[in-house]
Amino acid sequence: MKKNFVSNSPESQRMFRSDLLESLSKVPFYVPLIVYLPVIAYLAWLGLEKAGMTAVHFAGALVGGLLVWSLIEYVLHRFVFHFHPTSEWGKRIHFIFHGVHHDYPNDAKRLVMPPSASIPLAVLFYLLFRAVMPAYYLYAFFAGFLTGYLLYDMTHYALHHYNFKNGFWKKLKKHHMLHHYSDETKGYGVSSSLWDGIFKTNFSKK
Repeated sequence: MKKNFVSNSPESQRMFRSDLLESLSKVPFYVPLIVYLPVIAYLAWLGLEKAGMTAVHFAGALVGGLLVWSLIEYVLHRFVFHFHPTSEWGKRIHFIFHGVHHDYPNDAKRLVMPPSASIPLAVLFYLLFRAVMPAYYLYAFFAGFLTGYLLYDMTHYALHHYNFKNGFWKKLKKHHMLHHYSDETKGYGVSSSLWDGIFKTNFSKK
């Protein structure tokens, strides 16, 4: 699927008339680290001290959270960010959430999710997991989930702005660049191509 327009400029395209909304839509790549690393550390402390988890249970819940995030990342990217509405207001919403990234893939301030969007989503996911998960596992699991989100954000930024020599990272970057510049109906995983392989949305080895 070929794009009608792609700019490789690192500059930001204005999306909102309101200066406040415009400022909330952009963020330096390191801001999620400042916001979420202390939260992850606090959740880890709660799991080990308040919930009294064993090291094995803590590690298992942490890995479980990472794995669930990787699936959520894939599902959101495939079915939400790449859902193409037909109404004009729907097209506008789609452009704000993801279309702008495909039109301006190297925009340095729109490669990680701004806290104005990520914090409400994090709260909603926490409430969902709290409703369905035993309290014993909750803190460590959500620490892993948020760690997965941070890995996604930092990986996404790096894939667009760094040239890698390591084979793993070169392969992951190629996977994401094919999604942008070759076929946006494949390659929905960003921090991992695991679920693309499972759900048959990977790119041909050719």
